[in-house]
Amino acid sequence: MIRLLLVDDQTLVRAGFRSILDGEDGIEVVGEAADGAEAVRLAGQLRPDVVLMDIRMPVLDGLAATGQIIATSAARVIILSTFDLDEYVYGALRAGASGFLVKDTEPAELIHGVRVVARGDALIAPSITRRLIAEFAARAGQPDPGPRLSVLTEREREVLTLVAAGLSNDEIAARLVLSPATAKTHVSRIMTKTQVRDRAQLVILAYESGLTVPGWLARA
Repeated sequence: MIRLLLVDDQTLVRAGFRSILDGEDGIEVVGEAADGAEAVRLAGQLRPDVVLMDIRMPVLDGLAATGQIIATSAARVIILSTFDLDEYVYGALRAGASGFLVKDTEPAELIHGVRVVARGDALIAPSITRRLIAEFAARAGQPDPGPRLSVLTEREREVLTLVAAGLSNDEIAARLVLSPATAKTHVSRIMTKTQVRDRAQLVILAYESGLTVPGWLARA
């Protein structure tokens, strides 16, 4: 059972998400919060698997709340944004969110998104990954390879570059002439070695370390 916490300052929005998600096979809404501070408190009390988090709220916004929840629990956070290129979303990914959805997403996509994040995958469509990261990677400052990339093999760096380009495991396998299972194993090992939670954080790592730069996919 996926335990879900809904966070939005609008009661009707929360009610709408609850009506879609609560009772869906394998999903249970265990709580609701109207601001980020309440979300942090309830995440600690209820131990949800997934937090559906609005980005703009009173008291404590979704960005700050995401950072606190990620630092103190195993919950995965999906950011809700009105626009799919909201600059706050990049900050939320850096804070540890596993992806984002726009608020007018279709119910089936919302349900699928919760399941995807609950199993440990990132919820970012490849097209949005490229646009989002290319738009805001330059704001991250000077690239810093750091020690985390030094532990990767050459093949793992190659796989990480393709993850950052938004390719799925199957697409990575086809590009590198590997089996999908081998590609998945490479991705899992990269996560373990670099100590990141999911593919979203791998994307951030690849850009901030300078391994991938905006516009790379267009030249690949």
